[in-house]
Amino acid sequence: MAVATTATLGDLVAEDPRRSRVLEQLGLDYCCNGQRPLEEAARTAGLDLADISARLDLPGEPPAVVAGDLEMAALAHDIVDTHHAYTWEEMPRLQALVDKVAGVHRERHPELAVVKELYGRVVAELEPHMTREERVIFPAISRLEKTQAPVRLSSGDFSDALRELIAEHDVVGDLLSRIHELTDGHTPPQDACNSYRAMLTGLAELEHDVHEHVHKENNLLFPRVLEMHERLRGA
Repeated sequence: MAVATTATLGDLVAEDPRRSRVLEQLGLDYCCNGQRPLEEAARTAGLDLADISARLDLPGEPPAVVAGDLEMAALAHDIVDTHHAYTWEEMPRLQALVDKVAGVHRERHPELAVVKELYGRVVAELEPHMTREERVIFPAISRLEKTQAPVRLSSGDFSDALRELIAEHDVVGDLLSRIHELTDGHTPPQDACNSYRAMLTGLAELEHDVHEHVHKENNLLFPRVLEMHERLRGA
């Protein structure tokens, strides 16, 4: 599939989700900064635009159904089933690994104490964030789509609540990026034991899943919800 260099990173991944892995390898943020055109992102990163375009022109066909094809409530449901379920299950398992590895290896690898602290902050951000989405925001999105009427939340303005969630995505993204840097891109050192390697693999997989999770919300779901809500509120 030919790649439009003026398309945003978010739109390119929405068009073919397989491209997320390519952008991850290139270090290009398609979730929190997914509104940047490809040509701008390449220029800022000092990467060759033609090379990136070729790498994003993947062989074969993209999945028959992509997240952007779903209705808003169905997309929210997909996010819960695919990303929330994984994150709720993975966070405690990974916490145990981070604690164990930091306890055993931090004398030789003092950066692990910082990794442990940062991971704790990731969990502290994600737990209330996902809970609020599941209990308040996603049911409100379903009502908005079903009733075609503006949403009213007891806790405040619905549009502001969505923008707050987007801001929280930035915080989690920054924390995971710092872990990425501290672990040299989740690369195990020569003396890494199996638990150390499992921890790094888990952190890398969590980071990728969070990126896909945030992409679906920032670039696909929330813009559509905000547009509909503001339009209905102004009608």
